[in-house]
Amino acid sequence: MSIWVDVARVAAAINVLVLAGLSAVWARNYLTLRSKHALGLLVFGVFLLAENALALYMYVLDPQLSGWFSTDVPAIAWRLMMLLHVFETLGLAFLAWVTLD
Repeated sequence: MSIWVDVARVAAAINVLVLAGLSAVWARNYLTLRSKHALGLLVFGVFLLAENALALYMYVLDPQLSGWFSTDVPAIAWRLMMLLHVFETLGLAFLAWVTLD
């Protein structure tokens, strides 16, 4: 089961990095253009960044939760959580490509 934990942790860390970069671009665009579209993307990015940062904190740093996630969560639940993080990483990679192009 540790492979699922590791993949979920890595995907969440990548999501945090990509979202930090995207949020910076969207913040700069909002400050330059003052458009609702840029503001909407910024708010979306900040909330998704908070969700991924919290997930990464629970998976890695919190002493109780990281131990619980590593030992007591059923394998099927880990596979599904890992799949959600990986799908999110793929979606964010595409969004980063569109944004930075």
